[in-house]
Amino acid sequence: MAILSDEEYMQRAVALALEAQNNGEVPVGAVLVDAMGEVIGEGANATISSHDVTAHAEILALRVAGQRINNYRLPGCSLFVTLEPCAMCLGAIFHARLSRVMFATPDPKTGACGSAIDLASQSNLNHHTQIEQGVLKETCSHMLSQFFKQKRQKVV
Repeated sequence: MAILSDEEYMQRAVALALEAQNNGEVPVGAVLVDAMGEVIGEGANATISSHDVTAHAEILALRVAGQRINNYRLPGCSLFVTLEPCAMCLGAIFHARLSRVMFATPDPKTGACGSAIDLASQSNLNHHTQIEQGVLKETCSHMLSQFFKQKRQKVV
């Protein structure tokens, strides 16, 4: 299998985010790719529909990948996610030993990669994951802002 570009993996994450949105969830999608470029896990937010606070897109993608390869450790893998991971998700990412995370847009309220807090820069942690951002930022930022704008209009 050919390794796709960061943008192509992120486009798949955007498609998953749209699926989440169509299910009434916050539109976040995640794609987990092994070192050979194969997608080994995917997730779309499902906290509302599953009544599970841990059902973030990142966690769901990690669960699928772990089951697929029969190991919770995923060294050499990269995660593409439409929104900056929160502290819970980043903790799981560290425990899974992911090599890289690429997120599209920052989350100033709960982002743990530098926006609200910066767990990724803690030198005392036993694992460090390369954090990158910005691929399809405008697309993902617009999708999220429109989602919350519509939610606010329904409440009024």
